[in-house]
Amino acid sequence: MANIKIFGSPASSEVARVLTCLFEKDVEFQLIRVDTYRGPQRMPEYLKLQPRGEALTFEDGKVTLVESRKICRHIAEHYPEKCYKNLLGAGTLERAAIEQWLQTEEHSFDPTCSDLVFSLAVDPKLDAQWVENNRSKKELDKVLDIYDQRLKDNRYLAGDKFTLADLSHLPNTQRLKSDKRCKALIEKRVNVNRWWGEISRRASWQKVVAMQQEPPPKF
Repeated sequence: MANIKIFGSPASSEVARVLTCLFEKDVEFQLIRVDTYRGPQRMPEYLKLQPRGEALTFEDGKVTLVESRKICRHIAEHYPEKCYKNLLGAGTLERAAIEQWLQTEEHSFDPTCSDLVFSLAVDPKLDAQWVENNRSKKELDKVLDIYDQRLKDNRYLAGDKFTLADLSHLPNTQRLKSDKRCKALIEKRVNVNRWWGEISRRASWQKVVAMQQEPPPKF
């Protein structure tokens, strides 16, 4: 049986990020699907690990982690020779660039993007005009303009190789691109759109997308 266990739903951005990393490294794992929106029905063993009912719990032997970016770093660091080897770069300078963009994703891209996609998911009646006037959208515009400039001269965010810096953006960018009310945020920026097309075609992400389309477990 796999040493690594993931408790959560592939529909969660946090879980999707970790699953993609595991597929990139071709590390065997067991996914224990937990519907995070059904608190009272969560399995007892999950609640022991995550009594607050967060979206994700990761077990690797005696190691238990709950934050997706930290989990991805753990996977890349503890399985360096497995399959894809460039997730954290090849040296100090590459690692520093990756960490810089991971921080940008976590503190600038993710909060504004999450706020926007959550609002759109909660209220399907919101239209493109609402998106245009939304404060989070305006903040996201600023972030994506920086990305577009960066990607003008670089194939990926941290350089010429796909890394955790790019991988970490996959779940929320997918949500933006999949919603007709805000997909222009990606499509109107030539370099961002090119980058998204490339990273979203990776086999690891396509596997996660397929898992997200599977029906949730029945209790």
